[in-house]
Amino acid sequence: MKDLFDRIIENKGPLGRWASQAEGYFVFPKLEGPISNRMKFQGKEVITWSINDYLGLANLPEIKKVDGEAALEYGAAYPMGARMMSGHTVHHEQLEKELASFVHKEAAYLLNFGYQGIMSAIDALVSKDDIIVYDVDSHACIIDGVRLHMGKRFTFKHNDIESLEKNLERATKMAEQTGGGILVISEGVFGMRGEQGKLKEIATLKKKFKFRLLVDDAHGFGTLGKTGAGAGEEQGVQDDIDVYFATFAKSLAGIGAFLAADKEIIDYLKYNLRSQMFAKSLPMIYVKGALKRLEMLRTMPELKAKLWENVTALQEGLKERGFDIGTTSSCVTPVYLNGSIPEAMALVKDLRENYGIFCSIVVYPVIPKGLILLRMIPTATHTMEDISITLDAFSSIRERLENGTYKRLSAAVAAAMGE
Repeated sequence: MKDLFDRIIENKGPLGRWASQAEGYFVFPKLEGPISNRMKFQGKEVITWSINDYLGLANLPEIKKVDGEAALEYGAAYPMGARMMSGHTVHHEQLEKELASFVHKEAAYLLNFGYQGIMSAIDALVSKDDIIVYDVDSHACIIDGVRLHMGKRFTFKHNDIESLEKNLERATKMAEQTGGGILVISEGVFGMRGEQGKLKEIATLKKKFKFRLLVDDAHGFGTLGKTGAGAGEEQGVQDDIDVYFATFAKSLAGIGAFLAADKEIIDYLKYNLRSQMFAKSLPMIYVKGALKRLEMLRTMPELKAKLWENVTALQEGLKERGFDIGTTSSCVTPVYLNGSIPEAMALVKDLRENYGIFCSIVVYPVIPKGLILLRMIPTATHTMEDISITLDAFSSIRERLENGTYKRLSAAVAAAMGE
């Protein structure tokens, strides 16, 4: 019999094994200064492409004023207790009403955090007799939520409607045996690849199969659709989304999240969503702050227009230079390159130290071995100069990757790790 910690000490996991080389620089880096298009990293100014502040709200004076006033009036603790017991206020109710109206649903319910919120929502929506069918590329929070399910679950190939249909046929047969229902889960925008979920095509299958649709629209809320109501609005199927989820951590540059659906469903979730029933209410600082952010999202369409001006300039510029950005149809801008993890480290260090470009690096096991993904998040605060500098830098680092410069620089690291 082993000690529980033996496995942990012997095997740090696919990412943890790189901790001694990566921590503090490639992972857990410390960006400093006001949240903006340019920040400080290890004392140097860098163009930041890794901040999810899509609309540039985080550092606006009017936003900081409301946040500060709320902190001064209420402190960080108010309201105390869970919503059901002593943590409910008229401001929470007001935010829920405004969110529901904004995403064209009857009702909404606030969540303290997106990750735990959607996990708990999945758990509350299904029983052991129900069947879940979800996109294989779903975010970790969805996968963890599905793991809580005591019944059967099926995955369908990423954005593959034929695969979804086959799995709905399987799920339908099983539901007829268990007496349960079917929940289909997809995302409005897949955060790594930037592809929109095929919500329109999924909704069409409702004519053939009986199921309910849950959509995680963390990256679509505020960035897609005529009004910013998200991927469902963008694709003209918002009404076909039975349970809509979004977080404040992206477009609203805050903390918290929400679910929106028919009033009857939200009323059920209010009394059965364990992550909220047994957790402290969302503090007033974040509630009042979200109200102001939502107001600006509604009344300042120029923020989204500027965001998309930058998105288009960056993505078109990358494609013109021959970069592979996949099939993104959102603000998320992936750049795919071929290389090992040590080469990726050398490349990113070069970008940061010599070109002043800070973007996120994604490697195995998130993506297949041999691939490097540089994930970029354009925001409304970026400038055309930022984009021009970045495009030139990317051309340079690709050349160095292809001529073996990073392979040579990373040889010592690879040898040390037994690669």
